[in-house]
Formats: sequence, structure tokens, C-alpha cells
Amino acid sequence: MAITLFHAPNTRSSTVLALLEELGAPFALRLLDLQAGEGRSPEFLAVNPLGKVPTLLDGDTPVTEQVAICLHLADRFPQAGLAPAPDDPLRGRYLRWLVFYAASFEPAVIDRATQRDPAPQRMSPYGTYDAVMDAVAGMLTPGPYVLGERYSAADVVWGSALAWTLRFGIVPALPIFQDYAGRITARPAFQRARARDAAAG
Repeated sequence: MAITLFHAPNTRSSTVLALLEELGAPFALRLLDLQAGEGRSPEFLAVNPLGKVPTLLDGDTPVTEQVAICLHLADRFPQAGLAPAPDDPLRGRYLRWLVFYAASFEPAVIDRATQRDPAPQRMSPYGTYDAVMDAVAGMLTPGPYVLGERYSAADVVWGSALAWTLRFGIVPALPIFQDYAGRITARPAFQRARARDAAAG
């Protein structure tokens, strides 16, 4: 089944691009110029009604949402070893921190970046920004990866996320965040993804 990634350079879909490079998976890249409104075209909205990237087509099956795409791809190409199997003791930790990224980290940093007051704690998806930062620091201790000594798709997501949020000052410049983001984004797969984005302009 052919895999197509609908992609806009230097967006959340760059994380999926880096994962595809890590997996060594065959895929086609469909570049979208979001500034020109290509994300709102009828063709693309038929695939993802929200008009957002990343969006993946696996054959005729659309997969949307960054974390869902990463979970799908890592399981789809098990030979790359980037996802613990369902009976692996590390599977729970892997799922926990991937979903935490989408459910807690992203809302917390978007609220912080846009200077929005968080919802009351009893209604908030993440509680407090400081609690989220403490949880991420704990996740990376002792390291070197989210799963300890084992590199996984969770590191692709978190390495990319921390690199971006450090760059824009949305998370504190803690050494544990800086060292981790630098270690992950120095990998050849990330460098290849960045080169693709740079070439696409």
C-alpha cells in the first residue's frame, strides 16, 4: 500500500517526515502551500476536513493528527524497531508519553505562547504549565531517551517538539531539554528531513 504524506515545510508535519526517514519507509511527499490556501482546497479537505498537516494517506486510508500518524507508522514498519510491541513492558510508557505530548504538552505550550490564561485546573487538560514542564523533565531522566536506553518514535516527537519550543522560548532552557533536543535532532534522519524542508523553501 502506497504512503503519501501531505506536508508543509517547517510545520508539525516535519516531525512525521523525520519519522519516515528514521523508518526507511517508502513514501510520496505532497507539498502544500498553506499560505496560498492549498490546505483549503476541495481535494485536500476530502482527505482531512480540518485542512491541516500532517495528513497521511496509507493506501486509501487517511490518518490525521501528528501523534496518531506516528503511532500508525511505527507499528506499520515494525522492522525498524521504533515501537515496543503490545506485549513489551515498555509499551505503556511509550503510549503514555506520546499521548501526553498531544493531550497536555501542546495545550500548555500553546496557552503559554499565546498568553492565554489556562482553564480552571479542574477543567484543564494539563493542570498547570509548571507541572507539565516538571513531568517532561522527569520523563527524560535519566535518559538518554524516553524509554531509557531504547530509541523510539516517541523520541522523534519529543525531540522535534522540544527543539521548536526551545527555539521560540516557550519552554525553559533547561540543560536536560537542550541536551535531549540537540541529541535527537542531530540524527541523520532529522538532518535529511531538514534538508528536504530547506529544498522545498
